[in-house]
Amino acid sequence: MKILIVEDNEKISKYITDTLIDETFSVDQVYDGETGERRIMSGTYDAVILDVMLPKKDGLAVCKSVRAQGSVIPILMLTALGEIKDRVLGLDSGADDYLIKPFALAELVARIKSLLRRPTETVLDIITVQDIVIETSSHTVYQGNNKVTLTLKEYAVLEYLMRNAGKVVTREQLLEHCWDFAYNAFSNITDVYIKQLRQKLEKKQSTYIKTIRGVGYVFQTK
Repeated sequence: MKILIVEDNEKISKYITDTLIDETFSVDQVYDGETGERRIMSGTYDAVILDVMLPKKDGLAVCKSVRAQGSVIPILMLTALGEIKDRVLGLDSGADDYLIKPFALAELVARIKSLLRRPTETVLDIITVQDIVIETSSHTVYQGNNKVTLTLKEYAVLEYLMRNAGKVVTREQLLEHCWDFAYNAFSNITDVYIKQLRQKLEKKQSTYIKTIRGVGYVFQTK
Protein backbone atom coordinates (compact mmCIF):
# COMPACT_ATOMS: atom_id res chain seq x y z
CA MET A 1 0.00 0.00 0.00
CA LYS A 2 1.28 3.46 -0.87
CA ILE A 3 0.87 6.48 1.40
CA LEU A 4 1.32 10.18 0.57
CA ILE A 5 2.47 12.50 3.37
CA VAL A 6 1.72 16.20 2.86
CA GLU A 7 3.55 17.88 5.73
CA ASP A 8 5.80 20.97 5.58
CA ASN A 9 7.75 20.06 8.73
CA GLU A 10 10.45 17.86 7.25
CA LYS A 11 11.45 16.40 10.62
CA ILE A 12 7.90 15.25 11.40
CA SER A 13 7.50 13.97 7.84
CA LYS A 14 10.66 11.88 8.17
CA TYR A 15 9.55 10.37 11.50
CA ILE A 16 6.22 9.35 9.98
CA THR A 17 7.88 8.04 6.83
CA ASP A 18 10.38 5.87 8.69
CA THR A 19 7.60 4.40 10.84
CA LEU A 20 5.37 3.58 7.87
CA ILE A 21 8.24 2.02 5.92
CA ASP A 22 8.86 -0.26 8.92
CA GLU A 23 5.21 -1.33 8.51
CA THR A 24 5.93 -2.22 4.82
CA PHE A 25 4.12 0.79 3.38
CA SER A 26 5.63 2.68 0.48
CA VAL A 27 5.74 6.40 1.19
CA ASP A 28 6.11 9.65 -0.75
CA GLN A 29 6.56 13.04 0.89
CA VAL A 30 5.64 16.51 -0.37
CA TYR A 31 5.79 19.77 1.52
CA ASP A 32 3.09 22.13 0.23
CA GLY A 33 -0.63 21.95 -0.45
CA GLU A 34 -0.60 22.58 -4.19
CA THR A 35 1.88 19.77 -4.86
CA GLY A 36 -0.02 17.56 -2.45
CA GLU A 37 -3.30 18.07 -4.28
CA ARG A 38 -1.74 17.22 -7.64
CA ARG A 39 -0.28 14.02 -6.27
CA ILE A 40 -3.53 13.01 -4.54
CA MET A 41 -5.42 13.44 -7.83
CA SER A 42 -2.83 11.35 -9.70
CA GLY A 43 -4.59 8.24 -8.34
CA THR A 44 -1.27 6.70 -7.28
CA TYR A 45 -1.93 6.48 -3.54
CA ASP A 46 -4.01 4.34 -1.19
CA ALA A 47 -4.23 6.92 1.63
CA VAL A 48 -3.08 10.45 2.52
CA ILE A 49 -1.69 11.98 5.70
CA LEU A 50 -2.48 15.68 5.31
CA ASP A 51 -1.32 18.53 7.54
CA VAL A 52 -3.65 21.51 7.98
CA MET A 53 -1.09 24.32 8.07
CA LEU A 54 0.68 24.14 4.72
CA PRO A 55 2.32 26.66 2.39
CA LYS A 56 0.67 27.60 -0.93
CA LYS A 57 -2.64 25.89 -0.05
CA ASP A 58 -3.80 24.78 3.40
CA GLY A 59 -4.91 21.24 4.15
CA LEU A 60 -8.58 22.11 4.59
CA ALA A 61 -8.70 23.68 1.11
CA VAL A 62 -6.83 20.72 -0.38
CA CYS A 63 -9.24 18.26 1.22
CA LYS A 64 -12.33 20.15 0.02
CA SER A 65 -10.89 20.42 -3.49
CA VAL A 66 -10.04 16.73 -3.96
CA ARG A 67 -13.46 15.72 -2.61
CA ALA A 68 -15.13 18.13 -5.02
CA GLN A 69 -13.20 16.44 -7.84
CA GLY A 70 -14.60 13.06 -6.82
CA SER A 71 -11.66 11.54 -4.96
CA VAL A 72 -12.66 9.10 -2.19
CA ILE A 73 -9.11 8.36 -1.04
CA PRO A 74 -8.85 7.96 2.76
CA ILE A 75 -7.45 11.16 4.32
CA LEU A 76 -6.02 11.43 7.83
CA MET A 77 -5.66 15.10 8.78
CA LEU A 78 -2.92 16.31 11.14
CA THR A 79 -3.01 19.58 13.04
CA ALA A 80 -1.70 21.39 16.08
CA LEU A 81 -5.16 22.95 16.47
CA GLY A 82 -7.00 20.96 19.11
CA GLU A 83 -10.24 22.85 19.63
CA ILE A 84 -13.47 21.00 18.86
CA LYS A 85 -14.38 23.60 16.22
CA ASP A 86 -11.06 22.90 14.45
CA ARG A 87 -11.72 19.15 14.40
CA VAL A 88 -15.24 19.78 13.08
CA LEU A 89 -13.81 21.96 10.30
CA GLY A 90 -11.38 19.20 9.35
CA LEU A 91 -14.04 16.52 9.20
CA ASP A 92 -16.47 18.82 7.39
CA SER A 93 -13.84 19.46 4.73
CA GLY A 94 -13.96 15.76 3.86
CA ALA A 95 -11.25 14.22 6.04
CA ASP A 96 -11.90 10.67 7.25
CA ASP A 97 -10.01 11.04 10.52
CA TYR A 98 -8.25 13.72 12.54
CA LEU A 99 -5.12 13.49 14.71
CA ILE A 100 -3.85 16.29 16.94
CA LYS A 101 -0.13 17.05 17.30
CA PRO A 102 1.79 15.87 19.20
CA PHE A 103 0.69 12.29 18.56
CA ALA A 104 2.04 8.79 19.11
CA LEU A 105 3.36 7.22 15.92
CA ALA A 106 1.77 3.90 16.92
CA GLU A 107 -1.63 5.58 17.02
CA LEU A 108 -1.08 7.15 13.60
CA VAL A 109 -0.22 3.74 12.11
CA ALA A 110 -3.29 2.18 13.74
CA ARG A 111 -5.54 4.90 12.34
CA ILE A 112 -4.11 4.56 8.83
CA LYS A 113 -4.66 0.80 8.92
CA SER A 114 -8.21 1.38 10.14
CA LEU A 115 -8.91 3.78 7.27
CA LEU A 116 -7.56 1.26 4.77
CA ARG A 117 -9.95 -1.37 6.11
CA ARG A 118 -13.00 0.78 5.43
CA PRO A 119 -15.27 -0.46 2.64
CA THR A 120 -14.61 2.39 0.15
CA GLU A 121 -12.05 0.06 -1.36
CA THR A 122 -12.02 -3.40 0.15
CA VAL A 123 -8.71 -4.31 1.75
CA LEU A 124 -8.52 -7.97 2.75
CA ASP A 125 -6.89 -9.05 6.02
CA ILE A 126 -6.12 -12.49 4.58
CA ILE A 127 -5.24 -13.02 0.92
CA THR A 128 -5.14 -16.54 -0.51
CA VAL A 129 -4.04 -17.39 -4.04
CA GLN A 130 -3.16 -20.99 -4.93
CA ASP A 131 -1.44 -22.30 -1.77
CA ILE A 132 0.08 -18.94 -0.80
CA VAL A 133 -1.60 -17.22 2.15
CA ILE A 134 -0.82 -13.71 3.39
CA GLU A 135 -1.98 -12.45 6.78
CA THR A 136 -1.72 -8.72 6.15
CA SER A 137 -2.13 -7.62 9.77
CA SER A 138 1.05 -9.47 10.79
CA HIS A 139 2.80 -9.49 7.38
CA THR A 140 3.06 -13.27 7.63
CA VAL A 141 3.31 -15.45 4.51
CA TYR A 142 2.61 -19.18 4.28
CA GLN A 143 3.15 -21.62 1.45
CA GLY A 144 0.88 -24.49 2.36
CA ASN A 145 1.73 -25.20 6.00
CA ASN A 146 5.21 -23.68 5.76
CA LYS A 147 5.98 -20.14 6.86
CA VAL A 148 7.98 -18.16 4.30
CA THR A 149 10.51 -15.60 5.53
CA LEU A 150 10.56 -12.45 3.37
CA THR A 151 12.19 -9.05 3.65
CA LEU A 152 9.87 -6.05 4.02
CA LYS A 153 10.21 -5.12 0.35
CA GLU A 154 9.77 -8.70 -0.86
CA TYR A 155 6.59 -8.83 1.20
CA ALA A 156 5.33 -5.54 -0.27
CA VAL A 157 5.88 -6.77 -3.85
CA LEU A 158 4.21 -10.11 -3.12
CA GLU A 159 1.19 -8.49 -1.46
CA TYR A 160 0.67 -6.10 -4.37
CA LEU A 161 0.91 -8.94 -6.91
CA MET A 162 -1.51 -11.11 -4.94
CA ARG A 163 -4.02 -8.31 -4.46
CA ASN A 164 -4.02 -8.08 -8.26
CA ALA A 165 -3.87 -11.84 -8.90
CA GLY A 166 -4.84 -12.78 -12.44
CA LYS A 167 -4.11 -9.26 -13.71
CA VAL A 168 -0.96 -8.09 -15.45
CA VAL A 169 1.01 -5.71 -13.21
CA THR A 170 3.51 -3.52 -15.01
CA ARG A 171 6.98 -2.72 -13.69
CA GLU A 172 5.89 0.90 -13.45
CA GLN A 173 2.96 -0.06 -11.19
CA LEU A 174 5.27 -2.02 -8.91
CA LEU A 175 7.64 0.95 -8.73
CA GLU A 176 4.77 3.31 -7.92
CA HIS A 177 3.23 1.15 -5.20
CA CYS A 178 6.25 -0.51 -3.60
CA TRP A 179 8.92 2.17 -3.90
CA ASP A 180 8.89 5.96 -3.88
CA PHE A 181 9.23 8.42 -6.74
CA ALA A 182 13.02 8.48 -6.31
CA TYR A 183 13.04 5.35 -8.48
CA ASN A 184 12.43 5.73 -12.18
CA ALA A 185 10.69 3.57 -14.72
CA PHE A 186 14.00 2.34 -16.13
CA SER A 187 15.13 0.80 -12.86
CA ASN A 188 15.57 -2.99 -12.82
CA ILE A 189 14.88 -3.15 -9.08
CA THR A 190 11.54 -4.88 -9.71
CA ASP A 191 13.23 -7.67 -11.66
CA VAL A 192 15.66 -8.22 -8.77
CA TYR A 193 12.85 -8.63 -6.23
CA ILE A 194 10.76 -10.84 -8.51
CA LYS A 195 13.77 -13.13 -8.88
CA GLN A 196 14.21 -13.26 -5.08
CA LEU A 197 10.52 -14.06 -4.57
CA ARG A 198 10.66 -16.85 -7.12
CA GLN A 199 13.68 -18.37 -5.40
CA LYS A 200 11.82 -18.41 -2.08
CA LEU A 201 8.40 -19.49 -3.36
CA GLU A 202 8.41 -21.41 -6.57
CA LYS A 203 8.41 -25.19 -6.87
CA LYS A 204 9.03 -24.92 -10.59
CA GLN A 205 9.54 -22.07 -13.04
CA SER A 206 6.49 -19.74 -13.28
CA THR A 207 4.30 -21.67 -10.82
CA TYR A 208 3.19 -18.40 -9.24
CA ILE A 209 4.69 -15.34 -10.92
CA LYS A 210 4.64 -15.34 -14.70
CA THR A 211 6.63 -12.82 -16.72
CA ILE A 212 4.71 -11.05 -19.48
CA ARG A 213 7.54 -10.10 -21.79
CA GLY A 214 7.86 -6.38 -22.34
CA VAL A 215 5.02 -5.57 -19.95
CA GLY A 216 5.41 -6.92 -16.40
CA TYR A 217 4.17 -9.80 -14.29
CA VAL A 218 1.03 -11.67 -13.31
CA PHE A 219 0.47 -13.72 -10.17
CA GLN A 220 -1.33 -16.75 -11.53
CA THR A 221 -4.55 -17.91 -9.89
CA LYS A 222 -4.01 -21.58 -10.80
